[in-house]
Amino acid sequence: MERPCVIADMQDHDWDAVRQIYVEGIATGNATFETNAPEWLRWSENHPPKFRLVASDGERVFGWAALAPVSGRCVYGGVMEVSVYIASAARSLGIGRKLVQALIERSESHNVWTLQAGIFPENVASLAIHKTCGFREVGVRRKLGQLRGVWRDVLLLERRSTVVGIG
Repeated sequence: MERPCVIADMQDHDWDAVRQIYVEGIATGNATFETNAPEWLRWSENHPPKFRLVASDGERVFGWAALAPVSGRCVYGGVMEVSVYIASAARSLGIGRKLVQALIERSESHNVWTLQAGIFPENVASLAIHKTCGFREVGVRRKLGQLRGVWRDVLLLERRSTVVGIG
């Protein structure tokens, strides 16, 4: 039986569950360079409320996705970076794909023309989700940073809207 999946706007009261899922992602060593989940205010400052989504069964949050601006320069006003995290107990159920698809719809309704994602090559599931949702690999940032003393590459993926900014 498929788990019910409701995609909704993230609310402030979702933060504890969202942060816990973020902590699970950090623990994998393949989701982010972060080694600790930030506090709510710091995270909230970097992720506009209209671009924050959660997946739940109506009660429990089991995934989240958000967009963050890549730059404060106006020329990049329509370019945002994707984050998507799924609770370990809910992985491989298609929730990540649903969240990314919802972010794409939301972004295009707010005049965002390019979404980008930086993904460790070892994060095969995230790469598959993004590619299924129309992202393409545009490059490799070799030894971009160290995580726990090991230099890590990051694949840069992007998705160009087919409806925003095409004229």
